[in-house]
Amino acid sequence: MKSLGHIFERNRIWAEQRVKADPDYFKRLSSLQSPDYLWIGCADSRVPANVITDLEPGEVFVHRNVANLVDAADMNCMSVLQYAIEHLNVRHIVVVGHYGCGGVRAALNPPENGLVDYWLEPVRRLARQHERELAALDGLPARENRLCELNVCEQVRNVSNCPIIQRAWARGETIHVHGWIYGLDNGLLRDLGCGCSGEDFGLA
Repeated sequence: MKSLGHIFERNRIWAEQRVKADPDYFKRLSSLQSPDYLWIGCADSRVPANVITDLEPGEVFVHRNVANLVDAADMNCMSVLQYAIEHLNVRHIVVVGHYGCGGVRAALNPPENGLVDYWLEPVRRLARQHERELAALDGLPARENRLCELNVCEQVRNVSNCPIIQRAWARGETIHVHGWIYGLDNGLLRDLGCGCSGEDFGLA
């Protein structure tokens, strides 16, 4: 088995630099996790939550999967959501997609990717629902980008309708759900304006 020693060396240098700049950094980090934000994003290696938001470790709780999907049958995602709300007391849940998403692109093509095609079926279904709008756009890249946006808004709806957050809103907790998109070509986040809170459901 090939060793990945260079990763450990980079880790050691990073840790030394952190301690040099702030001697109590790791002591403080290990004793507290109190993020205000839950980030539900894509597993794409080019979209790391802490890096693109310039937030420190401990400031954002993160769940990532292919195409940033939220499914009530996904126990991993639901467990993260429940823990974030009921134990970490996050106040903002942010669903973040990105332009150029390989999962969204795959969903616009015939199924031929094996297991991931089952995972991406909700995105295929969304594309069928918006077939007329997508077909009117000029070129495949424009259709892919629009489907990335539509997918974020759909996942915001999925978060907002799941029992975990509905119960939290019914308890009077102030939690906001946001839908953002990230541009790989410029490094900028954009609010898609599809967010909501308990007030939109007559709760909280």
